[in-house]
Amino acid sequence: MKMKKTHFAAAAGLFALVLSACTQEHVAVFTEFTYKGTDRLEQFNPATQYLNPILSGCYPDPSITRKGEDYYLANSSFSYYPGLPVWHSRDLVNWELVGYALDRPSQLNLGDGVGLSEGIFAPDIKYNPYNDTFYLIVTVVGGGGNIVVKTKDPAKGWSDPIPVDVPGIDPSFYFSPDGKAYIVNNQEPDTPAEYDGHRAIGLREYDLATDKVVGTCTQIVNKGVRPEDKPIWIEGPHLYHIDGTYYLMCAEGGTGDGHSEVVFRSDSVRGPYVPCEINPILTQRTLPKNRLAPVTAAGHADLIQTPEGEWWAVFLSILPYRYDEANTLCNTGRNTLLLPVRWENGQPVILDEGQTVPYVVDKSGIAADGERRNNTGNVEFTDDFKGAKLDPFWLQVRTPQSEWYRLTDKGLVLQPRDVSIYEEKNPSFLCRWIKNFNFTATLTMDYQPQAEGDLAGFVCYQKENYNYVIGKTLDADGRETIVLNKCAGKGPELVASADAEEYAGEPVRFKIEAIGRDYSFYYSFDGTDWKQLGRVQDGAILSTQVAGGFTGAVVGMYATTAKDRMPVAAE
Repeated sequence: MKMKKTHFAAAAGLFALVLSACTQEHVAVFTEFTYKGTDRLEQFNPATQYLNPILSGCYPDPSITRKGEDYYLANSSFSYYPGLPVWHSRDLVNWELVGYALDRPSQLNLGDGVGLSEGIFAPDIKYNPYNDTFYLIVTVVGGGGNIVVKTKDPAKGWSDPIPVDVPGIDPSFYFSPDGKAYIVNNQEPDTPAEYDGHRAIGLREYDLATDKVVGTCTQIVNKGVRPEDKPIWIEGPHLYHIDGTYYLMCAEGGTGDGHSEVVFRSDSVRGPYVPCEINPILTQRTLPKNRLAPVTAAGHADLIQTPEGEWWAVFLSILPYRYDEANTLCNTGRNTLLLPVRWENGQPVILDEGQTVPYVVDKSGIAADGERRNNTGNVEFTDDFKGAKLDPFWLQVRTPQSEWYRLTDKGLVLQPRDVSIYEEKNPSFLCRWIKNFNFTATLTMDYQPQAEGDLAGFVCYQKENYNYVIGKTLDADGRETIVLNKCAGKGPELVASADAEEYAGEPVRFKIEAIGRDYSFYYSFDGTDWKQLGRVQDGAILSTQVAGGFTGAVVGMYATTAKDRMPVAAE
């Protein structure tokens, strides 16, 4: 076998060790991953302004709470594991991931067959000062119903799930000054639904001593703000008691272009709740689609008050790279954004209808944390896999049933298994959210396939049947080959390949360059001489519009021996 001795000059010794390890065991070893966003950003002054979104990538359905000067925020995670990311901040702008509330298989059992857009829906995080405890209540679609987890410190882990007898989705807590607790949630109306999307908001008391729902349910909202217009999907409720008045804030109109946020008020916790005069208090649905720098689908908000008395709102939005009458193309999913809240006529207003959600927002006093965080703007990240633990931003699809990766002194080792990314299972696949319209990602890999169909490489993935893979495999003649596979709604197809037998046994480096919907895939055996594999590919297949579901796209590392589910050559 002819071999070309062209190791990366800066890492020759490391790769020699990796090569030795790979010859003894059929594994893929990854030694470097980089990601760099290259979006054209608006100019802003980080000393007095911040950039939306504050959490870029697929971090939807934000919920927020405060203990003293510490803010905590949680997002939906659907069927990615670990589930339920929890963040900490001191200034509402710079956020640090402190962990996941559901980070043990015993807490989150998302097994084979659970859809990628099932799993963790719309968490609510609340600090209860009356017992000094944080609570998270969330819907687990596809396994578990509505559950509660709690902790004294979000950075130190959460309890096992506590099932709660609440139907529907989107439950959230309200802790009253008298020490009582209530849950509000989206559910079926008391009478038969009159149309598709007809929902209601229910309220129940929750016993903190027994962690059980007590008493009866009160339906506090039916249909929405204007029942005569047959509003759809009143959901994501949050209940607040502010200056003697109860405010119920909900999303309405679905989480697409029709998304909005509305608010009701009442003198009693059980109602009646009357729509406030100004509604919606946040939406982008009435704006022209041909506007510059569009932000759409704004809604599903939560309010927070600072120690100084200011009010702010976190909410989700979609930032499309193409937005017109026919398209809403976005590969990053629903992001978390932040805006100040003003009070008018005794009600909160996040943004006047007809105004655009701004990318740059004024906020004094945000320089304390500087640019220490890296979750907004042009994100940059490098991982050499030399830490004692895997970086917490790496995710799996569904709950693992076995251990198939490990960190070693040689790099990150993935065990190829007879499971592919084209199945609703837990493949040998570690990934992280794409955070920018435009980005460059690279990956270094040492892998020697043993049989035809063995494959390891670099993946852009929206779901099982919408993804790209560039990797190394063996062809029918046993020759090492670099392949580019595409899956766009049907079975995976081989769109391009290149013979790599001259470099058999050598490490390979992959690169993905994205410019909006244009995705280009490259490989190199010396780290400098990049060869494009195939033509520019259509990244629109990684968008929700094309692939469906609720998640953004991810990029990551993959290894498999699933020979009977490998791509065939495109016609």
